[in-house]
Amino acid sequence: MNQDEFDYQNALDYLYRFVDYSLTRNFRYSPEKFDLGRMRQLLEYLGNPHQQYRIIHVAGTKGKGSVAAILANIYKTAGYRTGFYTSPHLQDFSERIQVNGERISHKMITTLVDELKPWVEKVERITTFELTTALGFMYFARQKVDVAVVEVGLGGRLDATNVVDPLVSVITSISYDHTAVLGNTLEMIAGEKAGIIKPHTPVVVSPQNREAFEAIAQVAEEREAPLTLVGSEVVFKPMAHSMDGQTFQVWSQIEPDSRPVQVSIPLLGLHQVENATTAYAAMEIARQRGLAVSDKDALDGFRSVFWPGRFEVLQRFPPIIIDSAHNRDSARRLSQAIKDYIPDYPVVLVFGASEDKDIDGMFAELLPSVHSVIFTESIHPRAMNAQKLVELAQGYGTPVEAVLPVEAAVAKALEFSSNQKAVVVAGSLFIAAAVREVLQQVGLPVAQFEISEDVQ
Repeated sequence: MNQDEFDYQNALDYLYRFVDYSLTRNFRYSPEKFDLGRMRQLLEYLGNPHQQYRIIHVAGTKGKGSVAAILANIYKTAGYRTGFYTSPHLQDFSERIQVNGERISHKMITTLVDELKPWVEKVERITTFELTTALGFMYFARQKVDVAVVEVGLGGRLDATNVVDPLVSVITSISYDHTAVLGNTLEMIAGEKAGIIKPHTPVVVSPQNREAFEAIAQVAEEREAPLTLVGSEVVFKPMAHSMDGQTFQVWSQIEPDSRPVQVSIPLLGLHQVENATTAYAAMEIARQRGLAVSDKDALDGFRSVFWPGRFEVLQRFPPIIIDSAHNRDSARRLSQAIKDYIPDYPVVLVFGASEDKDIDGMFAELLPSVHSVIFTESIHPRAMNAQKLVELAQGYGTPVEAVLPVEAAVAKALEFSSNQKAVVVAGSLFIAAAVREVLQQVGLPVAQFEISEDVQ
């Protein structure tokens, strides 16, 4: 390890010294733990870097990363210097902070962490995610971005990113996840997500369960925020799909002269059409608010988006597919995508999950339609024991076994597939990342995010 990488690891160790709720098995969402006052104080010390560029803010249970990635790619394609803040990362921490599709360099992370340290001492009970968010805001200001697409970490109302004053707010599909944190009803979860809505600022909402939509609509009405609902005001029609991508039409129902626009995306699954339509609606509203994008740049941006780990086809024959489905709703969508894209292949499922997830719900959606399951676990404090997953899967009539570590689970899955079955990975982003890394090491042509050159 060279000196730069040694310093980078020390910088990460510093960030993870603070409270990191993503590593905590059980915790409650409360003002004592999640306090925007800390974040505002820290950013004030740093000169409020988040106020130096335009922002699109994206929350939701599922699809928020995809929508944010699409929007960031559109603005990059249109010639804007574009920041993209996302979490968690798939394989490398630096994926969380990108400018024009390039990850922040490890050396720059070290530099910015050193700059943060004197101010951190002045803010009590600061968290790892708050520091990471501040670091992202600093980098975007340092890079003089024109616009940043900022994905919410958890919830919305008390999330560290919710200090921004966005051009447009976006709320993607809401389903049951983090229920111990956000609440055990869709209304409660939606209320937390709707906390990103700002007074008089337009909000775009993906199709929702009625209970969730009513909670969002109430907040929007209270804050006099114009609301656009995908599937109602902006609609879509799927046209064609293949392993290369999919095409759909999108148009406005409220503009009398609106004509269908044909859009192509490389992202697979019907849910990605919904996500892309949400991004399209947000882009149109941002256009009305001064963030101009030509029709050609917009379509090119949709066509060239890169967002790995989401029904990502790593090999076609036989199929090897990585997905990050980690709740019942996303497992249902994955199951449908399997039927749509690889209906002729029996599926060997490699599955691992966190203890706080709806394991039974995911099993109900996935296990009846797969040939066999290999349970494994990632190196993460919240990872569920693989043998426990085997016990929970009894009764589905699906052959299951536990294989550790992830490398061995992948090898076993490839052996089972015998070039005649598909291998599908799901259950958590951590499992998706671990398997993706293993497959890179064995020589599969797995695409990666680019890493930026150091810019001081």
